[in-house]
Amino acid sequence: MDTEAQHTERGPSSDTDPDGDSGTEEGPRSARVSGDSEDSAVVSGSSEGAPSWRRTALLGAACVAFLLLLSHFVAQPFLIPSRSMEPTLRVGDRILVNKLAYRFGDEPRRGDVVVFDGTGSFVREEAGGDPVTGLLRDGAAALGLAEPAETDFVKRVVGTGGDRVVCCDKDGRLTVNGVTVVERYLMPGDPPSGVPFDIVVPADRLWVMGDHRSQSSDSRDHLGSPGGGMVPVDRVVGRADWIVWPFGRWSGVADTDAFDAVPAPPAGGHPTGPGAGGGTGPGGGGTAGSGDGGTGGGAGPRG
Repeated sequence: MDTEAQHTERGPSSDTDPDGDSGTEEGPRSARVSGDSEDSAVVSGSSEGAPSWRRTALLGAACVAFLLLLSHFVAQPFLIPSRSMEPTLRVGDRILVNKLAYRFGDEPRRGDVVVFDGTGSFVREEAGGDPVTGLLRDGAAALGLAEPAETDFVKRVVGTGGDRVVCCDKDGRLTVNGVTVVERYLMPGDPPSGVPFDIVVPADRLWVMGDHRSQSSDSRDHLGSPGGGMVPVDRVVGRADWIVWPFGRWSGVADTDAFDAVPAPPAGGHPTGPGAGGGTGPGGGGTAGSGDGGTGGGAGPRG
């Protein structure tokens, strides 16, 4: 019987060092590897789970901060809630307002579609509410997650400082500094104004009107109010440059050449006439455009 052959046969998984010591205290290699993997998974899960959540939270906070800064200084979305700017802007359009348009010395021009704070010109000054609530609402509105303030309006600039704006001439059209303005952007069927007026715009003020004149509450409706319906230039939030929603209407807000032929106001100012300078012309304080459309839901910028 060959006992030596039996003595020297080893299984492939047995460990024996050259000195003959048996490695019986260690299990099969596959078992050791499996155990090591499980230990690694436990350690990995406990050490990387929390940092992963922290990274996600920090990334989200950074994104929100970036969007707030972008909205405050560069461009801000606004929802159109009324028909006052049809057909240029429709109910439900979300526009992007360029806040850099007038930030470096440039000022609104005739024909620009602007968003402005109507406090003191279109709406009365009111005592502020809860500052914390106001801050949260402003932050949500800046991100496009909430409606803007009820004091925000969107209109087209028709007259700037020194301009004499009259409606209507013998042909029923608007004139600025004596030149007839052909307003092709108006809602088809709408006259330039249902209320006559003759005003001279003070320096650093704007005379603004909606494109859907029969549905717009604008400077005409505030002729008899403090400020005479004129919007201070420093109350302008920015210029409406893009329609970004819905996707089917994705486009820039079209420019107009309606005012290209209008000359600058005379250096010495316009001769004093009915309503000139005071903001109260014939029909001042009338109710043209009382169908605002933005007063029901309080969504801004209003019509």
